[in-house]
Amino acid sequence: MQQNTVRNIAEEPDGRPISPFLGRPPLSMAYATHWGRMLHGRSDDLLSDGSLSRFEGRVNLIFTSPPFPLNRKKRYGNETGDSYIQWLSAFGPLFKKMLAPDGSIVIEMGNSWEPGMPVMSTLALRALLEFQSKNELYLCQEFIWQNPAKLPSPAQWVNVERIRVKDSFTKLWWMSPSRTPKANNQRVLQEYSKAMKDLLKKGAYNSGKRPSEHAISETAFLRDNGGAIPSNVLTYANTHSSDPYQTYCREHNLQPHPARMPGDLAKFFIKFLTEPGDIVLDPFGGSNTSGAAAEDLERFWISIEASEDYIKGSRGRFGDRLTQDVFSR
Repeated sequence: MQQNTVRNIAEEPDGRPISPFLGRPPLSMAYATHWGRMLHGRSDDLLSDGSLSRFEGRVNLIFTSPPFPLNRKKRYGNETGDSYIQWLSAFGPLFKKMLAPDGSIVIEMGNSWEPGMPVMSTLALRALLEFQSKNELYLCQEFIWQNPAKLPSPAQWVNVERIRVKDSFTKLWWMSPSRTPKANNQRVLQEYSKAMKDLLKKGAYNSGKRPSEHAISETAFLRDNGGAIPSNVLTYANTHSSDPYQTYCREHNLQPHPARMPGDLAKFFIKFLTEPGDIVLDPFGGSNTSGAAAEDLERFWISIEASEDYIKGSRGRFGDRLTQDVFSR
């Protein structure tokens, strides 16, 4: 369990934060754990009809991966073409009213290609720019998630004609109404490299100006801070075929969600931008990777998903931690 050093929140006798879900559950609730609620419905409806009014101004992180701006429909639902830009931007006011004053929005957005051409579409970038500018959000930082195990695509241009290399990354934009949202990179430090460990053990470094003309202070550089500050390029493979979620889907003859992200990606941003006891919201829950990551990190979570089939599969992420399960009836 992570240490919670800066939190003004009431606790239960066992030391866990008191749940913000006390009281009558929303009619849209599909299942629950101590830490979270999965809601069944359209996110634009549930965020505007008062179902979540008691959480307005209390959400510390909205972490989500909306349907990608593709040029053709897929079974998990997506707007196409320029209508996607307006569709995504319209969620801005709904998201902002849910956020705490120092809260953050992180949106993962994949790439798309022009139909029948070896030319990338700018639709994803235009959608993010419209969402950020129209809703008066600061772009705190752009991240890249690189998936080294991703299959070569687009197949026609990469495998057949051999005129492009495989597309293996997606963008994540960290935005906030505040220029200084809650964040702490000490919560996401990475293990030092062998070279750095050797330097720390040696206790000496060639100080002075580097080729870039930056001056390096030996005292500052050789301080052991418990790990290295990560970059904004995040590498996580997404190749697990025997995780609890996929095993559960196979055993119950359920179709897995076709656009899942690795849990470690969600955990990075949840650790970076929230503290234990904070609230994480995913308006496009899908297989509920965000909820499961928040659960593991002792953050409260709310996920919204329109597909009953995907909700049924997502239960496999929680096992015996489920305290209520409407769809099991």
